[in-house]
Amino acid sequence: MLTMVAAAAENNALGKENDLVWHLPDDFKRFKKITSGHHIIMGRKTFESFPKLLPNRTHIILTRKKDYQPENTIVVNSLEEALKSTGNDEKIFIIGGGEIYKLAIEKADKIELTRVHGTFEADTFFPEVDPEKWQISSEEFHPKDERHEYSFTYITYERRK
Repeated sequence: MLTMVAAAAENNALGKENDLVWHLPDDFKRFKKITSGHHIIMGRKTFESFPKLLPNRTHIILTRKKDYQPENTIVVNSLEEALKSTGNDEKIFIIGGGEIYKLAIEKADKIELTRVHGTFEADTFFPEVDPEKWQISSEEFHPKDERHEYSFTYITYERRK
């Protein structure tokens, strides 16, 4: 199963200058729980935004850069190559950025979206989720609190058959 995991604002903003524009600790915990033990596919800029490798995950980096090979990662030049390099992993995750989500949305089976309630200035955006192709299978709202400056909703979309 190919799942896209993202946190996007109401205007589909993902980030600015290769960084998130909000800090949601519970969303980070959920991301870790969902993706641990599996292959995560990302673009080079997303990979470079991490301070270090994310533990207990196989990092697959999609880039056009030749001779790009960070330690302990798989580097590929196409989404097809990325998907082939996952072996027999039954849960594969696309984790960004914007260009990679655009490539993957036609191939994905599921979207785990954290909808951040607000609009933000950004330079990277999540693609529109077409209700003709996707249906919501679950939603869970979280109000803002002392640890979360913004309210947000976890939304699980599944591709319509």
